[in-house]
Amino acid sequence: MRPKRVVLCVDDDEKSLSVRVFLLETRGYRVLAATNAEDALALYRTGPDLVVIDLVMPRMDGNEFARHAKEIDAEVPILIISDTVKSFDRARHADAFLPKGHSVADMLERIRVMVARKRGPKPQRKPVGSQDAAEMRAVIA
Repeated sequence: MRPKRVVLCVDDDEKSLSVRVFLLETRGYRVLAATNAEDALALYRTGPDLVVIDLVMPRMDGNEFARHAKEIDAEVPILIISDTVKSFDRARHADAFLPKGHSVADMLERIRVMVARKRGPKPQRKPVGSQDAAEMRAVIA
């Protein structure tokens, strides 16, 4: 069984956060949750596969979190969600943006694609019984 992908969800609105956590857990993701960006930065250091964060939050907004997070590990994709499409210009440190009010299917598909990109292409499998030249030389020697 392959390991579950880890998604860090951050939102100061606990209701929105709990809905996202539920949706992701029922799709097989392991979810880390935080209600503020400071706690989320501590969880970020554990190495999630993806971050889903609200743009507008007190003390540190989603864009500032993304800037700090990218300094720690630039490879982890960050999806910022916001109430207004106009806020997209403020989400310049994120890898993707989704306005609130989007469909659940849109969010889940965006997350699936972003996690797949981070993971990279699937390794190619060799047909059963095939050996490359180095393996064959090792067998002969």
